[in-house]
Amino acid sequence: MIKYRLRCDTDHSFDAWFPNSAAFDKQAEAGLLSCPTCGSASVSKALMAPNVASSKKKADPKAGGQSVPAVSQMTPEMAAMREKLIALRAEVESKFDYVGKEFAEEARKIHYGEKDPHGIYGETTPAEAQALREEGIEFAPIPWIPKGDA
Repeated sequence: MIKYRLRCDTDHSFDAWFPNSAAFDKQAEAGLLSCPTCGSASVSKALMAPNVASSKKKADPKAGGQSVPAVSQMTPEMAAMREKLIALRAEVESKFDYVGKEFAEEARKIHYGEKDPHGIYGETTPAEAQALREEGIEFAPIPWIPKGDA
């Protein structure tokens, strides 16, 4: 996993994790990245200092053994964002229907009037997400904190 500091065209900065550097490039080219503050899809890598691991970080086996900051070692901004993401996940899970990997198909059915409009969430591939955008189907990717980390 690799963490990049990203910046949108309105100068908001935020961090995002990617499996590798090619994943950032692929998602950026497909228009899958957006600013969590303003929603701008014009996102690029910002200049950032290298991350030097310390003994105050713990290894996360789900992240391929990469070091991630322990909650107690997060900056106040990181901790606040983490809490907001936890609250967002709880809100989405309580109010929307989980459709899993059928997200694109279900979104199309709602968009084309085959199903009554209602909130859904799930997963889709970058290619399917791009196809949905091209069809004019509105949706937004959500940065998801795994339940084990909540």
